[in-house]
Amino acid sequence: MAVEGKTIDALSQFELTHVAAGFTNSNLYMLIGGVAISALMVLGMQKRARVPGRLQSLAEVSYEFIYNMVDEQVGREGRKFFPFVFTLFMFVLFGNLLGMLPYAFTFTSHIAVTFTLALVVFILVTAVALAIHGTKFFSYFFPEGAPIALAPIIIPVEIISYLSRVVSLSVRLFANMVAGHVMLKVFATFVVLLGSLGVIGIIGAAAPLALNVALVGFEFLVAFLQAYVFAILTCIYLHDAVHLH
Repeated sequence: MAVEGKTIDALSQFELTHVAAGFTNSNLYMLIGGVAISALMVLGMQKRARVPGRLQSLAEVSYEFIYNMVDEQVGREGRKFFPFVFTLFMFVLFGNLLGMLPYAFTFTSHIAVTFTLALVVFILVTAVALAIHGTKFFSYFFPEGAPIALAPIIIPVEIISYLSRVVSLSVRLFANMVAGHVMLKVFATFVVLLGSLGVIGIIGAAAPLALNVALVGFEFLVAFLQAYVFAILTCIYLHDAVHLH
């Protein structure tokens, strides 16, 4: 924990550092996340035992969880998008979880990463809608049966709402990751500062220490929930693209 001149430095954990030429700590943890996901799925399904072990169970549960999500939210037509949604969910989840390790880097705490992921989702959803419905897709911005006189109001509102998906997807994930890790570091720094004050300080440090332990558990929950929210919103957007409503 960074304690500089008895001040709290909670934002240094988000700084990009170069590991090699043109290769940052963010790139490194993305690579580690990709390797970890691949290892989980390959090694977990290698034996294909009738009575699965822990690794196989984790791989199977992850697969079934996302498959059922896609099937329920998008429908049978959306099953072709399962690999994309599954990869997206696992990438965000592992990015969130890796950031919980000591001295690790949370690449999902950078708006550049989350915005890129959201932009990929936006482009895919728009491309799917155009491929399936053609020019009929543009009727999405003016609901059937709406008064023509309200078109100058409804159409701009619908377009802004559609474009805002990129912002809402990216900012939600980015903001939650930053806020959680800042809180963890602030309370952990309180523990260090109070602990340096002697016996009384150590007693006083018990409260922020207990709170920080609780926050760690809460952050693991948030790590999963944010990956889930990102994936299910992607499924909802795909549903709109496939069924155009």
